[in-house]
Amino acid sequence: MTRSDLVRLRRARDRMDRDYASPLDVPALAATAAMSAGHFSRSFREAFGETPYGYLMTRRIERAKALLRRGDVSVTEVCFAVGCTSLGSFSSRFTELVGTSPSAYRRRDHDEIATIPACLTRLHLRPVRNGEATAARGA
Repeated sequence: MTRSDLVRLRRARDRMDRDYASPLDVPALAATAAMSAGHFSRSFREAFGETPYGYLMTRRIERAKALLRRGDVSVTEVCFAVGCTSLGSFSSRFTELVGTSPSAYRRRDHDEIATIPACLTRLHLRPVRNGEATAARGA
């Protein structure tokens, strides 16, 4: 992979970080990277270790967790606020990455993390990918 490919892939990844709540799909992200959709998907996975969709959903779930910790918005409102269009798909992906349902996560007491610096909170609360939540719960 060339250096210019990495620069273009980072541009697409930055767009996902910034516009996670917008409707984004592989063709639009590939256009941002000036690549074909297939080449973009393969190159993204090679460069970052996950698919573009997986990366985008992780960003959305991170933001959803922050909104759910506030406790003043419903799970449905959070689902749409982070750019998901299906409550069922959102709940399934949230549960897969976090290890608990959005409703159960919302009901948790989050006061213990209120005194932790935001940079450490983000690191500790980052959703895990590829079924690691299930493995971590069993350990």
